[in-house]
Amino acid sequence: MMKILVLNCGSSSVKYQFIDIDKSYVLAKGMVSRIGMSESVLVHKPHDRPEVTISGEILDHIVAVEHVIAILLSPNHGVMKDKSEISAVGHRVVHGGEKFPDSALIDKDVMQVLRSCIELAPLHNPHNIRGINACMQILPGVPQVAVFDTAFHQKMPPFAYIYGIPYILYKKYGIRRYGFHGTSHFYVSRRVARIMRRPIEELKIITCHLGNGASMAAVKGGISVDTSMGFTPLEGLLMGTRSGDLDPAIILHVMAREELSLHEANTLLNKHSGMQGISGVSSDMRDIIAESQKGNTIVQLALDIYCYRIRKYIGAYAAAMGGLDALVFTAGIGENSPVVRKKCCENLEFLGIQIDDEKNEEAIRVETEIQTDDSSVKVLCIPTNEELVIALDTKRIIEEAKERKEMHKGL
Repeated sequence: MMKILVLNCGSSSVKYQFIDIDKSYVLAKGMVSRIGMSESVLVHKPHDRPEVTISGEILDHIVAVEHVIAILLSPNHGVMKDKSEISAVGHRVVHGGEKFPDSALIDKDVMQVLRSCIELAPLHNPHNIRGINACMQILPGVPQVAVFDTAFHQKMPPFAYIYGIPYILYKKYGIRRYGFHGTSHFYVSRRVARIMRRPIEELKIITCHLGNGASMAAVKGGISVDTSMGFTPLEGLLMGTRSGDLDPAIILHVMAREELSLHEANTLLNKHSGMQGISGVSSDMRDIIAESQKGNTIVQLALDIYCYRIRKYIGAYAAAMGGLDALVFTAGIGENSPVVRKKCCENLEFLGIQIDDEKNEEAIRVETEIQTDDSSVKVLCIPTNEELVIALDTKRIIEEAKERKEMHKGL
């Protein structure tokens, strides 16, 4: 029996799931938040008991992981008797660059490459690495696997990932489109194929991962052939606080006029733009929709821009793939907002996309189809499950490593 601990480490948080991978069953899940701050919080939900919340001082990621292991072992709230029941740890790692077209069993060489990727994802990779180091210290000898957000997009053709800047900059610095949310795009595209009962190799699918961070992917024959996020997660759709697609001259102009430093410009684009920047109200789609329904015209503008950009990408990706069989909405907004889904699909009848309003309104965090009976394109809501993808990949990588070891012994 293989049980895998899945960790997603952020700057001040650790999200976790403990999964019996042979049954694809979540034994427990939770989150440690406010790491390094006053009044840190651990929220833990065993599969068979009520949720529990514990407050205290959690200084760093090592202490956070220690708390996760402790509560998994707890007589009252735990789901295991000994930490030896943890067969492996699967880590979400945001950026693997071009070095990792697949998930990887973590060793010294892999850690060295991960550190070299920090410059590509300075806001994410350092925290992912802290989580890995914490597990190495607390769970010595337990196999660890890095599962990369970027890996699913590594088969994009060069004409989709090369930018219109001197090619030497790609060769020197790896400046190219990488794409993110790969585990989510992978999962929902595979679910579509199962729901449609067709081989994924035959399908052309557009996946829309719409959360506070948002991205889309064109998945043709099971392969990501294009995606909206680029060198960083800043490119593409309008997001909660990120600008998305932008004329690069704009930031040069604003930096000169406002006398902004590089750090300040980066903060402007990543933290103070998007829905928050346009609306001046909130980055949360629930607040945006509520305010737009009250007649706030600027908030309505932000909502219109958000959905218009998604519509543009739907058209572009249908063209890139030479057709479309299915359109999928997932993640927080995609799974929970009938308003957004409807607006994103307006005037797309020419592509064969027609939404059934009643089905759309009822689709809240459930796996279902929301197209009309005469729509030639399937339109689906599919709750994403990135943790399961990470766990399954962790199992696969470990089993492949064992097979290689056995073959080497045989030689």
